[in-house]
Amino acid sequence: MSLLLTVILFALIGAVVFSLIGLISGTDETAIMVPLTLLVILLGAPPAAVFAFFMAAVLAKHLTHAVPTALMGIPGDTTAVPLIDHATTLRRMGMPHIALRKMISGGVIGAFIALPTAVLLGGFLGQFADFFKASAGIIFTLAAILIAFFSKGKWVSILMILPFAFFIKSLNLISFSILDKNLAISFFLGIAIGPMFSDILIATSSSARRSIERDKAKEYHLAPETKSWKGYFPNPLKILTGRQKFFTSITAFISSLTFVFSPVGMTSLMGEIVGSRTKGTYKKSTTSLTVMNGVTESTYIAEALIPLIAFGIPLSPVALGPASPLFNAPPVYSVDPINNLHTYLTSWEFFLYGAIGLIVATLIAYPFSMNYARKASVIVMRLVSQEAIVAMFIGLACLLAFHEAQLVGIVLTFTVAAVGGLLNRILGMGAGVQFMVFYASSWLMMTIFGI
Repeated sequence: MSLLLTVILFALIGAVVFSLIGLISGTDETAIMVPLTLLVILLGAPPAAVFAFFMAAVLAKHLTHAVPTALMGIPGDTTAVPLIDHATTLRRMGMPHIALRKMISGGVIGAFIALPTAVLLGGFLGQFADFFKASAGIIFTLAAILIAFFSKGKWVSILMILPFAFFIKSLNLISFSILDKNLAISFFLGIAIGPMFSDILIATSSSARRSIERDKAKEYHLAPETKSWKGYFPNPLKILTGRQKFFTSITAFISSLTFVFSPVGMTSLMGEIVGSRTKGTYKKSTTSLTVMNGVTESTYIAEALIPLIAFGIPLSPVALGPASPLFNAPPVYSVDPINNLHTYLTSWEFFLYGAIGLIVATLIAYPFSMNYARKASVIVMRLVSQEAIVAMFIGLACLLAFHEAQLVGIVLTFTVAAVGGLLNRILGMGAGVQFMVFYASSWLMMTIFGI
């Protein structure tokens, strides 16, 4: 099979799988992106196909995550949380379908603006790659402090950087003494599934369970489905007003340049800026939703692409979270020495294969969401168990950890998941901070303790 056909096939797989996953509310991007991307890499997919798979998955996930967000008022994933208020406003006005259309149309525009912007900026910053590579340890440490400062648990996250680094290094030394090799995938998986694993631990604790117990099941009310276009594939440019297209384009471009900041933070910031300049409840909510979902796409794409093209080391929240396997997936990819997609693909190839992934995802996820959102939501709510989804991804994490280090890998994964997940859920030390500390731990321990 030719490389181009392989790339299209993997993009198709990514688009279909993550279009379906996006319909399931509450799914965490890192927890689902990391195991499946690792699986694709370890199965031997060529670098171009891996990248197309990831790009298609990101766009498809963020298009269909709009369905539960707009129609049911529950966030499709973490990045959809800032959109809830405006989506709820439109749902109360009886127009959740309008919210959905605006959100996913803005997402498509944001994605296709972010791709060329990120490729160009990544090529420019590549001139400084040697400096970043030589200073990786201190850069990771400073970045961990910066990300921690802007996280939910600001000061406690900063205070926990050194203890968590000590914890990571200790586990690494123990596993090295048993296996005579350093592990990476098991650590990634542990941090990735930490939040969902901590929920399971809380549910099994007689003392902590009370905090999550509910007296009755939640009730959701779906509005009737309406359609204002002809044919199967609507034109996203016709769904949006001129003002919405303008604001989405500008904010997507700006947010693509700020690749070191949190996607959730940028989504909230851009939505508030645009919303404050828009009068009228309807116009404010629809415009804010359009812009915010566009920024969600642009930040995710830019934060994965720019560090990949410029440095080959993960220097953004997305690169440290969902996109981390593109940088480090031993024994296939590594960051020390740098041997990952940065090594194998040129800027032009990043653009080409990224465009293939985005186009395939748009052709699948966009018309699917526009035409079948309500029917798909009903099926998911009635037939798909949230517990089954959690079990599936934890099972996949076990499989990949066992592949790397047998029983040691599984125990290590769940040890990191337990500690990291509780730090995340209880203290607000996000996965991005934890991933950054993982990369900085060796430099920190060598600098402070000489080990």
